[in-house]
Amino acid sequence: MLTTEKQNFLLFDMTTHPLTNNNIKQRLIKKVQEAVLDKWVNDPHRMDKRLLALIYVAHALRRPGECFCCPLDKQYDLATKRVRQLLDLDPEVECLKANTSEVPWAVVATFTQ
Repeated sequence: MLTTEKQNFLLFDMTTHPLTNNNIKQRLIKKVQEAVLDKWVNDPHRMDKRLLALIYVAHALRRPGECFCCPLDKQYDLATKRVRQLLDLDPEVECLKANTSEVPWAVVATFTQ
């Protein structure tokens, strides 16, 4: 999905990672939108772990407007509210709950700190 190339920025060269396939990017954005709107499960422990990770990664990329934008303002408000619920969770508390793997919540802790 990404390539690596060097670009010259006036005084120095910098490695960049331009997008090579916009279709994959659009599919990922659609997955994130579906996860927070159509397929929302109010309990993060019951959510598909890949979708949960994708939501946290989308937020960590500091591009929530692109990932969570929706045709309707109402949907955008709902999507951002649900993402905020996830971000407000304490990973240390969540990993202590019964039948929970610590690894996903350790990753969440690194993305949200």
